[in-house]
Amino acid sequence: MKTYTATPADIDKKWILIDAEGVVLGRLASIVAMRLRGKHKASFTPHIDNVIVINADKVQMTGKKRDDKQYYWHTGYPGGIKHRSARQILEGAHPERVVTQAIKRMLPGNRLSRQQMTNLRVYAGAEHPHEAQQPEVLDVKSLNAKNTRSA
Repeated sequence: MKTYTATPADIDKKWILIDAEGVVLGRLASIVAMRLRGKHKASFTPHIDNVIVINADKVQMTGKKRDDKQYYWHTGYPGGIKHRSARQILEGAHPERVVTQAIKRMLPGNRLSRQQMTNLRVYAGAEHPHEAQQPEVLDVKSLNAKNTRSA
């Protein structure tokens, strides 16, 4: 029995639009990561769909994660470890980085996942330049009651 892998001729790439307003960050990231990998399809083939996430600045976090969760990076110099809280990033110039980083960390750390991340577009506001691709709207809020959180 050979493993079936879809060829580019068999594939119809879809564009999926997800509104992140009021959705819990971890649940959103796991759904988007599953869509990017193609795990939701019976004919599993990685890197099939393109995903657009809008309203990334309005994503919710449970508990005290907005203040307590820290994002670390290193400058490359001795003693150059730096950090910011999730609140500082979400209120800063690039709030979409919180959603992008959460999705990236839910993918395996290999070359294919880096290629899959190129199929992801995250925007802080409600506007996006991909209307010509006619994206399908995926309502994450209605999939499970736990996906939303009131602020």
